[in-house]
Amino acid sequence: MEARVRHPEKAQKPDNPAPRKPPWIRVKAPVSPEYHETRRLMRELQLNTVCEEAACPNIGECWKQKHATVMILGAVCTRACTFCNVATGKPDQLDPHEPVRVAEAVARLGLAHIVVTSVDRDDLDDGGAGHFVATIEAIRRFAPSTAIEVLTPDFLRKEGAVEAVVAARPDIYNHNLETVPRLYGEVRPGARYFASLKLLDRVKELAPDMFTKSGLMVGLGEETQEVLQVMDDLRAARVDFLTIGQYLQPTPKHHAVARFVTPEEFASYRAQAYGKGFLMVSASPLTRSSYFAGEDFARLRAARAEQVAAGA
Repeated sequence: MEARVRHPEKAQKPDNPAPRKPPWIRVKAPVSPEYHETRRLMRELQLNTVCEEAACPNIGECWKQKHATVMILGAVCTRACTFCNVATGKPDQLDPHEPVRVAEAVARLGLAHIVVTSVDRDDLDDGGAGHFVATIEAIRRFAPSTAIEVLTPDFLRKEGAVEAVVAARPDIYNHNLETVPRLYGEVRPGARYFASLKLLDRVKELAPDMFTKSGLMVGLGEETQEVLQVMDDLRAARVDFLTIGQYLQPTPKHHAVARFVTPEEFASYRAQAYGKGFLMVSASPLTRSSYFAGEDFARLRAARAEQVAAGA
């Protein structure tokens, strides 16, 4: 049988040679017993993780702590974002038993915080929102004390999808803008910047007390002022938590790395984001949406409690 091409839409594109990573980007290969134990559990329960599918550089560190970000709705995405390593093409058949297996993994790992994300499923009438709801409900049954963070697609043109997920009451609703609006055509060609912003704003309309979160990659060719404008847009949508990390090119067929942003620049972004009113900011070369998500959630709750106590 012929091997499946992981990114058929990129196969004929010219290569973008990846530049050598600077010293601050280097990570150690995953070798810990906990990493292998987490991997065995994911395979046993037939679960996909974005840690593996997106080739996350932090997988060794996170899995050593038994923190994995589960990716539901299959392993094949209906979009073709030029930055992403998740396989694209005809999506998998929806597995009705997947939500319970996710909940079992959460319980067996003893997680205090779980991040549940997914591929885009433009082929489904609800974009997969019902599957998110079923997964949240299953986790609440198996591990009622676990905090649940969802990282959803944009549910573009899927009426009622966002409302359904919010009604299931996750603790954090995350949707990543990924990049500045000027670059959407080449980085997120199937998405719309203002539709993603509207999704985040809609979550706050429906549940003002629900924490919202969004993330950006830098090093794709954006300008500093464009990043600052995105921050302003996110604050206008009342987003609480911002993550900013360095874009790393998965293969030569993916979007080129325009440059490596320095740790000092990330520190500046972090300071300016706090100045704009975000409750929580994580900005560093290796920051990813789920990186230290549990610890950050605890800090996020503490920041809101301080804000309330101060009468803000």
